[in-house]
Amino acid sequence: MISVDYVNQALVALGARLRAARLERNEPMAVFAERIGVSVPTLRDMERGSATVQIGSWLNALWALDRIGEVSALLAEHESLIERAKRVRSPARRRASRVPRPA
Repeated sequence: MISVDYVNQALVALGARLRAARLERNEPMAVFAERIGVSVPTLRDMERGSATVQIGSWLNALWALDRIGEVSALLAEHESLIERAKRVRSPARRRASRVPRPA
């Protein structure tokens, strides 16, 4: 089981990256908070790594930073070892090409 400390550290690191991205864009907290639809205290909580901020707020922030596409990798479909072995063993079936018959 993942330690709560590990989760907290991950949230703090994520919040620090959010803050760095906001500052890199030279956006004040009030402007960025308005863009993502949260209050300044909520943005402050996000940047501090609070576990109480809703995932929707995080997704809005990623959208505002043009990084929403990275979310799809979080729970990407997983291929089991058995599925991978089946795919490697059995090559894709191909149709025989139609060759015109001589007249």
